Amino acid sequence: MELHRILLAFDSYKGCLSSLDVAGAAEVALSKVLPGCEVVRIGIADGGEGTVDAVIRRLGGTKVCAGASDPLGRPIKAEYGMAGRLAIIESAAACGLALLKKEERNPLNTTSRGLGELILSAIDHGCTEFIIGLGGSATNDGGRGMVEVPGFLEKARGLKFTVACDVDNPFVGARGASRIFGPQKGASPKDVEILEKRLSDYAAEISDRTGTDVRNMPGAGAAGGLGGAFKAFLGAELKRGVDMVLDMLRFDELLSGTDLIITGEGCSDAQTLMGKCPVGVLRRAGDIPVLLMSGAIRDHGILQNAGFRELLAVTPEDMDLSEAMAPETAGRNIIDTLVGYFSKAEWQ
Repeated sequence: MELHRILLAFDSYKGCLSSLDVAGAAEVALSKVLPGCEVVRIGIADGGEGTVDAVIRRLGGTKVCAGASDPLGRPIKAEYGMAGRLAIIESAAACGLALLKKEERNPLNTTSRGLGELILSAIDHGCTEFIIGLGGSATNDGGRGMVEVPGFLEKARGLKFTVACDVDNPFVGARGASRIFGPQKGASPKDVEILEKRLSDYAAEISDRTGTDVRNMPGAGAAGGLGGAFKAFLGAELKRGVDMVLDMLRFDELLSGTDLIITGEGCSDAQTLMGKCPVGVLRRAGDIPVLLMSGAIRDHGILQNAGFRELLAVTPEDMDLSEAMAPETAGRNIIDTLVGYFSKAEWQ
């Protein structure tokens, strides 16, 4: 297969490389093995880390730093984006798992209050429209912490909220916030059942207060139930985060004349198919082959069956994770992986 144009569309390798850094390393590799090929690179996001950067790059906005509470209620400084009267806020800026040490992670104790505080800051700066990126949260409180910030509902109601969800999980149940994501946030099996009961009770309270049943709503379980809180209390539109970002980047227009798309993220597994960046790219690719190149890849069979042309894990199996996460090492691994792959006879 002769390649004339390759589109690079990566999510970040979280905690390691930004989306554009990943694409930059991939471009270096392609220049070595396919020197005559046109390479187009964009940074994408799915509502989680990188959403603010992706959107303000497109809209020409700026960043604002504000005081907020971290997931354990401690004061921190957090950034969000502004473009005119539009605010772009990642929930992880105040509620993110990355803000906690490993031993601090316990969704029984964490709160989404900081997100409410960031939204109030943006309102005070004159914002009337909001894009809220949900993903990477340390919380499982169903948005209660956010909603209960003094003055939040009074000021936020009537404003326009678009919530970018990186998953389509419901509020509760087998695929709900607690059972699917609770363990990743530090919950034990016993904790998960406590969290599920809390969210089930809160869903009933939300229904009584707003008339909206969030229990089985797709996307309501995003960021520990924040998706449901935004929909019920603020009438937010829930959109697939990656689709929202791809639309803003005019991704479909970039497909014309493209022979191959390379996408990826820090770690790809079965949850990738629940609305993460690579599957968002795959759904739009049509007949264009899509190569998945991520830091690590699990659930190979499931991902292969989804339709990716090839699965490439850039981290050698015998490499220590801490070494692999070093930006310089990760960049070198990306280059080595792509050089090796495209040196195959079929790509000459």
